[in-house]
Amino acid sequence: MENSKHDVGEVEMKEGNNLKNSNGKEQHELVLMRTYVESQDPTTKEVDDKTLRRFLRARDLNVEKASAMFLKYLNWRRVFIPNGSISESEISNELAQKKVFLQGHDKEGRPIEVVFGAKHFPNKTKGGLEEFKRFVVYALEKICSRMPGDQEKFTAIGDGQGWGYSNFDLRAYLGALSILQDCYPERLGKLYLVHVPVIFMTAWKIISPFIDSNTRNKIVFVEDKKLTSTLLEAIDESQLPEIYGGKLQLVPIQES
Repeated sequence: MENSKHDVGEVEMKEGNNLKNSNGKEQHELVLMRTYVESQDPTTKEVDDKTLRRFLRARDLNVEKASAMFLKYLNWRRVFIPNGSISESEISNELAQKKVFLQGHDKEGRPIEVVFGAKHFPNKTKGGLEEFKRFVVYALEKICSRMPGDQEKFTAIGDGQGWGYSNFDLRAYLGALSILQDCYPERLGKLYLVHVPVIFMTAWKIISPFIDSNTRNKIVFVEDKKLTSTLLEAIDESQLPEIYGGKLQLVPIQES
């Protein structure tokens, strides 16, 4: 028994040292990254460590790749959001579809977003794809602003009930995916796909190769018969929308 306890103690000590070393490596790489990006763009001095760390983690602590990703993001933001935010007047067509809702938090304190795929239709107005991308940024900015100080991620529920080929919008889907992965890395905590129709899997086969491994690992396909029980594992009943067996009413994102 004494040897057994000794072995367990050694394992715990090794795990503790590995965690310490891992955190130490991340901090070291973060310092290197900050030094480099500040030399390339002095405005980076105003960016907090949490933001830089998200880009660093998204590139598996590779300073060169993370720095390139972050500097590209800064340039994108200056062009795409020159005023610092997206006004609702810029995305009126997208908001009118009432396809994204925002309310509640999961058990980890992450705000919850609900997206209805069947309410999305390709925006055929002039500049429609750009309006959709602005809508995506509007939604991401809003949900990020709801995160408590110690939280950096959000939870999403993607509802496919009623989804059909008339809703399939490859350019929009890939545009949203690119924005999420390239400009808001390490923001998605979990994505639950519910009420997924069989025909959606055809679209999924086209989209999934564009999803990086970090994002793919956060996606869960939920069986209809286990829907409520699966969501309740992560979300308290008081914070779960009524339509999934909880007690919260859905609130359109523009009204939340």
